[in-house]
Amino acid sequence: MTTTSQKTIKVALRGPALLNNPRFNKGSAFTRKERDDFGLRGRLPYAVDTLQEQVDRAYQQYQARSSDILRNSFLQSLKAQNWTLFYALLSAHLEELFPIIYTPTEADAIANYSHLFRRSEGLYLSPPLTDTMEEDFLDACEGRELELIVVSDAEAILGIGDQGSGGIGISAAKAVIYTLAAGVDPAKALAVTLDVGTNNQDLLDDPLYMGYREKRLRGQGYDEFVDKFVALVKKHQPKCLLHFEDFGVSNAQRLLAKYRDEHSIFNDDIQGTGAVTLAALQAAISVTRTNIEDQRIVIYGAGSAGLGIARQLRDAIVLSSSCSEAEAASRFYLLDKHGLLKRSLPEDQIRPEIESSLIRSEEDWGDGETGLLEVIKKVKPTVLIGTSTHPKAFTEEVVKEMCKHVDRPIIFPLSNPTRLCEVHPKDANEWSGGKALMATGSPFPPVDIPGSEKKYVVAECNNAMIYPGLGFGTILSQSKAMTPDMIVAGAKRLSELAPALKDPDQALLPPFGDIGDINFEIALAVLEQAVQDGDASSEVPKGKEERRNWAKGRRWTAVYPEYEYDEGGYK
Repeated sequence: MTTTSQKTIKVALRGPALLNNPRFNKGSAFTRKERDDFGLRGRLPYAVDTLQEQVDRAYQQYQARSSDILRNSFLQSLKAQNWTLFYALLSAHLEELFPIIYTPTEADAIANYSHLFRRSEGLYLSPPLTDTMEEDFLDACEGRELELIVVSDAEAILGIGDQGSGGIGISAAKAVIYTLAAGVDPAKALAVTLDVGTNNQDLLDDPLYMGYREKRLRGQGYDEFVDKFVALVKKHQPKCLLHFEDFGVSNAQRLLAKYRDEHSIFNDDIQGTGAVTLAALQAAISVTRTNIEDQRIVIYGAGSAGLGIARQLRDAIVLSSSCSEAEAASRFYLLDKHGLLKRSLPEDQIRPEIESSLIRSEEDWGDGETGLLEVIKKVKPTVLIGTSTHPKAFTEEVVKEMCKHVDRPIIFPLSNPTRLCEVHPKDANEWSGGKALMATGSPFPPVDIPGSEKKYVVAECNNAMIYPGLGFGTILSQSKAMTPDMIVAGAKRLSELAPALKDPDQALLPPFGDIGDINFEIALAVLEQAVQDGDASSEVPKGKEERRNWAKGRRWTAVYPEYEYDEGGYK
């Protein structure tokens, strides 16, 4: 698992081929000797820049763009030219540029993918080319032992739904964050879109649409297509992590359950959302000095995110207490548009992927109203989580009802974007008299605490705080699966870094600007759990301190190595 931050590497490319290769291109930073050795003298301006000078110039160019979508386009163009400069720029201005390369701006870029397209990246697979899928996969992986594949079928992109071939954008963006936050070598990552058609009529009617212009493939044909892709990953890249992203609600959990025991599989929408929420909850219950198995948890919104959170919290309860899975599940009350999920609902109102243990029985509920306020009154929850995209659903009456039954209510309005948030933290803080412990799905500024000059810092429950570390730890361990224990270990480590543990008015998660150091600590926790459980490769060092140093040395960093020309070197 070597990195391109070695002191000297051998490269076989020369002239334009080197300048047009984003992995090895240094642009104006090629040294005098490298310009002589690689035939670059007359192809570059005379001055030799440092990487920092290049970053400063690129940032000025970035700032000159007049809109976020143009800034996104500039960064995509930079990535296509020079990986090291791209990541160095992002690292230098992380909090400012992150919303441009990811949500919310990347959603706009994906929605307009066919109109913004300039250069392909990653691997595009479609049903008419199923017979050549293996050949195409091998072409994309030629000469590479991959550590990471991010794949999407684009049915549920970033809150904007079915985006067809534009799904390559979310796969590529997630791979970027793995490099930026965890140090995964970009040369060992591959973005893939399974372009199985689209039910987005606007795309089908768009004369410039670049994808497979058919309705979305379903049923046996879809399963066979995904099966073939996963089989190729297992056959040709058996050690890589396979990250599923933005699959539709009818497929996400089903596919995760189908493949998770066959290969190292991760679904960020389910497991990542659940893990970061678990970390925030663990920090909150440290403030309240209670135990996770003693919580009563209402989840408003039973889609992929809500179910993922319920499953992850349930797993954590089982692993950290003497509760059985059924006992742990009894702590949860899930609501969707039909109200509380209970067994008396018509069959077509309960999706098949929802486990029966998470559906309430009539014996423990009765025939009363099952709206959110009624559930709050009856359950007296300690925790209220929103994944509904129903704006302002957590009303003043709901928040005040929670406060009647618990001193420090834990309220997580997690829906994105901001306009879909279940409650503004300012309102929840005011209605709870400053007692609510909060985390949100989008960034919010600190809010005033009633009767105090202090402010409460609202944690941003962003998956990027944890999934790169979970993934990198799994990659380091070479475990055949990302186990529930590994995920819980990563979430526990994240919660231990929360500022709220020292001051309850501070955030339940650490600051986003520390994302690199945070994810490294998470990766180490995941690695340690894999070692403890006997799931790690024999290549992993034996001592704990040796493992830390070994892991640190395997992080890719945005620095320029020296190049030596060699016909047998990298191409």
